[in-house]
Amino acid sequence: MPGIDKLPIEETFEDSPQTRSLLSVFEEDADAISNYSQKLFQAMNRIYDAQNELSAATHLTSKLLKEYEKQRFPLCSDDEVMSSTLQHFAKVIDELSSCHAVLSTQLADAMMFPITQFKERDLKEILTLKEVFQIASDDHDMAINRYSRLSKRRDNEKVKGEVMEDVYTSRKKQHQTMMHYFLALNTLQYKKKIAILEPLLGYMQAQISFFKLGSENLTQQWEDFLTNIGTSVQNVRREMDGEVDVMQQTIQDLEQASDLLYMPDPDPSQVPVNRNLTRKAGYLNRRNKTGLVSSSWDRQYFFTQGGNLMGQARGHVAGGLVMDIDNCSVMAVDCEDRRFCFQITSFDGKKVAILQADSRKDCEEWIATINNISKRIYLSENPEEIAARVNQSALEAVTPSPSFQQRHESMRPTTQGRSRAARTSSVSSAGSETASPALSVLSLDALVAPDTPIQFDIISPVSDEYAGQAKAAGQGRTNPFGESGDTPPEESEDSILHQLFIVRFLGSMEVKNADSSDVIYETMRQILAARAIHNIFRMTESHLLVTCECLKLIDPQTQVTRLRFPLSSVVVCSSHQENRRLFGFVLQTAEGRVDGRPVTVCYIFESNNDGEKICDSVGLAKQIAFHSEMDRKATEKKEEQDKAKEKQQEELSKQKQIEKDLEEQSRLIAASSRPTPPAPSADGQFLVLSKSQSEDSDAGQEGREKGESEA
Repeated sequence: MPGIDKLPIEETFEDSPQTRSLLSVFEEDADAISNYSQKLFQAMNRIYDAQNELSAATHLTSKLLKEYEKQRFPLCSDDEVMSSTLQHFAKVIDELSSCHAVLSTQLADAMMFPITQFKERDLKEILTLKEVFQIASDDHDMAINRYSRLSKRRDNEKVKGEVMEDVYTSRKKQHQTMMHYFLALNTLQYKKKIAILEPLLGYMQAQISFFKLGSENLTQQWEDFLTNIGTSVQNVRREMDGEVDVMQQTIQDLEQASDLLYMPDPDPSQVPVNRNLTRKAGYLNRRNKTGLVSSSWDRQYFFTQGGNLMGQARGHVAGGLVMDIDNCSVMAVDCEDRRFCFQITSFDGKKVAILQADSRKDCEEWIATINNISKRIYLSENPEEIAARVNQSALEAVTPSPSFQQRHESMRPTTQGRSRAARTSSVSSAGSETASPALSVLSLDALVAPDTPIQFDIISPVSDEYAGQAKAAGQGRTNPFGESGDTPPEESEDSILHQLFIVRFLGSMEVKNADSSDVIYETMRQILAARAIHNIFRMTESHLLVTCECLKLIDPQTQVTRLRFPLSSVVVCSSHQENRRLFGFVLQTAEGRVDGRPVTVCYIFESNNDGEKICDSVGLAKQIAFHSEMDRKATEKKEEQDKAKEKQQEELSKQKQIEKDLEEQSRLIAASSRPTPPAPSADGQFLVLSKSQSEDSDAGQEGREKGESEA
């Protein structure tokens, strides 16, 4: 017999659209079989009815022939030959009637019984399983929808337990029903052949038996043919029995292996996360905006195809492109009303998709898979093996290898008084063996202090510094985001350079050395390795504004300044040598420690563009700031010189005015020292001053002389 297509029972748990499409083909075939079997049943039933009618008619004919002699005909009533002949015919026809009765019984057993059983039992079983499966699928969808709507903020353990139990029960019921439904549809392909061939075989054998009762009019060739058909039917039956046993065993194995998967959020210790995948498929909820603040979630089947993320709704024949995930960024995000959410941002930052997985395991596997695809690992010959090596390298990257540590210890100086050049060895950093031989020769301890904590998120802008500013102001409106109402003079909008970049904050940590870009490479290595070890995929996206005064991290939604870095404090800025999207800079501040030593912190970011462009922009800003500072100092020096000249002119003017006043006073004194004749009165008599008037005049003269001397 030719090979028979069958539904894959192993894929019933995944319940992908491809499986549903294949199921629809089998259901369509089952409908066609049902229609054809109904017509065939009607035709064979007509044969059976005709045979019963023939048998009854033959028996009636024989009976009538026997009663011929009892008839009273007006003419020829004494025709004995005719009566004898009719009796002979009646005997033969009676024997034929008996043969027809046997044939009817054989047709009922060999022809009508198999096709009736196939119609009433097998086809009705398919229809019943279809209805049960549809009900189970609808119940599972309702349970999943209710589970997906569980709120993280209003998490009720009792409700959560009931919902999870509902999901478990509905998922198990759907899986088991679907497996038995697939079994019935696969078995139908065999039963279809049996249901067609076995009635025909019974019909032919009944006819042969019928004819053998009358005469030997069938040849041995027909008998051999019918014997072969009977043998084939038996072979099909044995093959069907064997296949049914295999499928029953498969169902038992899958039921045992899938018991843990029925839970929507399985225990990670029992079902570990696979981070080496380069292909993944499954159902996810996608967030779609329906308004300015409202959104809806649609459940679709998503799968990766090369460097593309595809989506396919249930009932659709093929999937459609959701977005290109080559060089994309993916991170876990917190949604207000959903759990297990992650966000995918395209390489140019223009397209963003927020998806929700059914469990934490699925969420982490989707993030790891998309990260592997973003690195284009899928283009290699053995993508999963390379992904495993990359993840293993990331896990081993935090702690240097023993050989490297031994070399590092052997290259340490023996005395404390060696120069800085002697303290640096020729051993490169841990990441330099694969990155580039041109990395710095500084040791790990000279770059980053051991056991240095790593900050993976940006601190809220509401800080003590802004609180102190609000208290010092004593009045005015308080900004809830921590920003001051007055713009500092150094942050004016008249800056020559304004460049905006989309970046994602990876982490920051304190470093010991800020003389070269090697400290940035080492910090990148440690932060990325720590993220891989601790499964930290969430990254805060911000807008990096580069000006001639400072670097600002701005919230893209609220436009609030999260962090501000003075440009004068940026010591080194560099991008990664292989992954050009990674860049970082070292910030050195004068305050921050109790002992007064400067604090040096390295910040690492990931950008949508080339990180080297951002570093060039920072370098250009520092050059512009340097020239502006030189111009400002020159202007201030010129202003000071002009002020000194003006002050000198004022001093000379004052000196000249004093000399002029002294000369005037000298003339007045000389004039007052001459004798003055008494003034005649109106009547020609001289006035004589009294003693008091004379004293007042002398006191006034002495005051003038004293003032002149002081001047």
